[in-house]
Amino acid sequence: MKYLLSFLFAFTALCMGAQVNNTELPDPKPGPQEAWQQLNGPTLGWGSTDIRYSRSQVPETSKKSPLLRAWRGERVSAQAVIATPTDLGEVTFEVSDLRCGKNVIPASAVKKYFVRYVLTETYGNRKDSFLMADRLDPVGTLKVEACTTRPIWLDIHVPADAKPGTYRGTLKVSPLPALPIVIHVADRVLPEPSEWSFHLDLWQNPYAVARYFQVPLWSQQHFDLMRPIMELLASAGQKVITCSVINKPWNGQTFDPFESMIGKTKELDGSWHYDYTVFDRWVEFMMSCGITQQIDCYTLVPWHYRFDYYDRATNSVQWLSCKPGEQAYHDFIVPFLKDLSRHLRQKGWFSRTYIAMDERPKDQMEAAWRVIQEADPEFKIEGAANYSVESEAADRVDDLSVAFQYNLLKGEALAKRSAKGQKITFYTCCSPDRPNTFTFSPPAESAYLGIHAKACGYDGYLRWAYNSWPEQPCQDSRFPRQGWYAGDCYLAYPDGSSIRFERLIEGIQIYEKIRLLRPSLNLKQAKDLDEMLRFFGSNKYEGDTDAASLIHRMNDLLWKLSK
Repeated sequence: MKYLLSFLFAFTALCMGAQVNNTELPDPKPGPQEAWQQLNGPTLGWGSTDIRYSRSQVPETSKKSPLLRAWRGERVSAQAVIATPTDLGEVTFEVSDLRCGKNVIPASAVKKYFVRYVLTETYGNRKDSFLMADRLDPVGTLKVEACTTRPIWLDIHVPADAKPGTYRGTLKVSPLPALPIVIHVADRVLPEPSEWSFHLDLWQNPYAVARYFQVPLWSQQHFDLMRPIMELLASAGQKVITCSVINKPWNGQTFDPFESMIGKTKELDGSWHYDYTVFDRWVEFMMSCGITQQIDCYTLVPWHYRFDYYDRATNSVQWLSCKPGEQAYHDFIVPFLKDLSRHLRQKGWFSRTYIAMDERPKDQMEAAWRVIQEADPEFKIEGAANYSVESEAADRVDDLSVAFQYNLLKGEALAKRSAKGQKITFYTCCSPDRPNTFTFSPPAESAYLGIHAKACGYDGYLRWAYNSWPEQPCQDSRFPRQGWYAGDCYLAYPDGSSIRFERLIEGIQIYEKIRLLRPSLNLKQAKDLDEMLRFFGSNKYEGDTDAASLIHRMNDLLWKLSK
């Protein structure tokens, strides 16, 4: 009976967990309704991936296919928009095969989404809350009501073995006239995301998944529900597995706090025992999703300077308050790191593991570094810094990420890091205001970030939250506390992607195309590319910067250079 009850609980939990709340909230700021009366009937037209279309306003669209150009192996997006003055009921849509003579990009290569609306706000101003198009819902059928707009998002994955040429097909939404799709495919190949050089580091939060889907933490249901979310991340070229090795490394700033994946027990004789069960299973799971290059362990310098452990003598959890440089810190951390080193080497993971620290003061980073050196001088270090990083301490960080708006590393400093095999990325979080990936940010700003990395000579991009969801991420992207703007804490939804995430991938692909093209360019072509990149290289994003226009110009140039 006990086993039967366990099975029933697991089955019920999985069924509950499979449900994503698809209810959209009312729009606090609906658009004027008079324009709907001017429509003779429902319409379908092509829009722009640079625009987040209002749910309540009549959109401007075109019957002409957008300009879609791709390398073989690349994925490109397009957005169409339904607008209707009358209730359409349940709507489905389909994409035909795309054909170029006898050559075919099959319809199965096109991922199809209805675009959903979530509540957002402008720069934390709750009085300026409104609905914004962002979530990409893979559901096959959706009710489209009267006097509403419903965007459709297409994600076209051009097969790596597709023949170059111009492919044509249609988008069909019954009972509306079909729209033409035209995509030009170049005789260039973009490698698989696992082979991209771009160092993408979006922090994962497994605890948010368990809470949202109401399944037991680290249960099989939990891992099953995480798999599509983490495989989506791998498809963007993610390189890093985020591991929390102490409780609340960032003092519980996320809605679902990170817990320690490594248990620490102080035995009766004063010795230490460490339990790696959860850590190992998490790392192995993420590797099975295709994320294999790096393991980041957060953190030896937590924001709260408190460490928990289980004490056999008192049969209770104890908390130790200490900072780097103090003897208590040394006595707690050194045995842990020594054993972690032993375990990682036994698993074959040591060379890809980094001891990670986030936005900590220089003196604390330096003191922690000395402890790490004592435990195992071969440990590598990852760190994010929101201050000038041209210092001896920064030279010791093997994977360094600098805040977008702070001093850029240039020339000699970059060459020095590269010669040592050290990585450097940049990051955005709740700052800067622009460019960023908030739910109210212009979509093109997500793509801008990848090109900015290339323009600066950086290896990639870091963001503090891939899926640290608020309470109801599919309805309300606002964070419950002040200081975190709407959408700041997640790029993926419980059931899939977002406009922001797809545009981020676009910028990463541009980074890769520049890398692949540059060795074959002549002097004039290289000069043209460098001149274009200069528009993306500043860490001062001016208020009148038009990311969409810049990216269109960059794509025009890359298409020309691809021929």
